[in-house]
Amino acid sequence: MKKEILAVVLLLAPIKPALAEGQWILEQATVTYHVSHPLHQFDGVSHGARGKGVCHAGQCEFLIAAPVKSFDSGDSNRDLHMLQVARGGQFPMVTVRTRLAETAVATGTIQVDLEIQFAGQTAQYKQVSFQLTTQGNEIRLSGTIPTTLSDFKIEPPKLLAIPTKNEMPVHVDIAWRPM
Repeated sequence: MKKEILAVVLLLAPIKPALAEGQWILEQATVTYHVSHPLHQFDGVSHGARGKGVCHAGQCEFLIAAPVKSFDSGDSNRDLHMLQVARGGQFPMVTVRTRLAETAVATGTIQVDLEIQFAGQTAQYKQVSFQLTTQGNEIRLSGTIPTTLSDFKIEPPKLLAIPTKNEMPVHVDIAWRPM
């Protein structure tokens, strides 16, 4: 009988919101940009992102930052050229900021507004879709940000006098945990 009562209490207990008030830390991050050229395509991957989130009074603010030099495409010459094109010496970090209501977070698809600073420019992206899953106290987000080179005033690099495509989608797979 006690086990049945406990089971009923657990089932009827209020569900804790996914983003409880307090601080969150970015535990794991994989950020991948994709560049396409008529002759080839490549991805640059970074695992060097760090981040923090603070939830207070029903609002959560998140900041993620990654060193531009942490992206690896598998070709050191191409990576050096990317640093030059993206003005990585002058602007060494890519930062992403977002704000959302604690109640807006639920397992499934969420829409997020993002502010990205890269190559000395700031771009806004509205209603970017992310898949959100929870495992224990960890929250995982994955999705693709539809960035373009022109968003950051970057002239598309050329190979054999042919420029890369302007589209440079960035796929994000990150995991947060409470501090």
